[in-house]
Amino acid sequence: MADPREVREVLEDLRAEGEEVDGLVAGLPPGEWARATPAVGWSIAHQIAHLLWTDERAVQSAVDPEGFRREVAAALAAPGTFVDEGAERGARLPAAELLARWRTSRAELLTVLAGRPVGEKLPWYGPPMSVASMATGRLMETWAHGQDVADALGVRRVPTVRLRHVARIGVRARDYAYAVRGLTPPAGEFRVELVGPGGEEWVFGPEDAGQRVSGAALDFCLLVTQRVHRDDVALVAVGADAERWLGIAQSFAGPAGAGRAPGEVRR
Repeated sequence: MADPREVREVLEDLRAEGEEVDGLVAGLPPGEWARATPAVGWSIAHQIAHLLWTDERAVQSAVDPEGFRREVAAALAAPGTFVDEGAERGARLPAAELLARWRTSRAELLTVLAGRPVGEKLPWYGPPMSVASMATGRLMETWAHGQDVADALGVRRVPTVRLRHVARIGVRARDYAYAVRGLTPPAGEFRVELVGPGGEEWVFGPEDAGQRVSGAALDFCLLVTQRVHRDDVALVAVGADAERWLGIAQSFAGPAGAGRAPGEVRR
């Protein structure tokens, strides 16, 4: 069972991450919401609409799990399109209404998750998630889609220690990245050694693991959220399995992402 303090910490970090992304778009003129982002076919409005849609789905998962399971069944009937459809609906809203709805959904999600038993498992599009894992997943997506918005605006964001949540879910999602591609995951754990934005050491996996990944936490987080190509980060892989993982790493639920082309990054 998760530590209640862990849940409170990740919820506070989720709140802060949402506020940071909110700050990127709050002052944009309405016309700027149509600016293209690195995600093909997605504008800034699509990015915020996706966060709105996913926050609302997370709330539904917690308060109406049976209704959410019906949503998942419908989504599986149209794999690869339901996420885009959700973003497209929200992107059609006037910018002020979209932002207001996203602020409301963020606040509701924080309240709902704070009120759930910490050990409860919530249904999701991938494996069921604990309250802490759901909050971590929402933080990861908020950060990743915020990166798309920042790239579209030419803004360089200052990395924060909140990246440790993104890094952790990226490591824990290793086997999912294989499974979603119909591949068999390696049998043993990998060692992942990352350096946080303030020089902190974030370490995952056994010290004696033969397959290892090391480097900057920002590079790792950009890679596992598929915001950069493997060739554009300085991560070091020791072992063929570790190198292969870095080529398919995926921290988010759903179909395998196409990722980014080499050189398609602005940081």
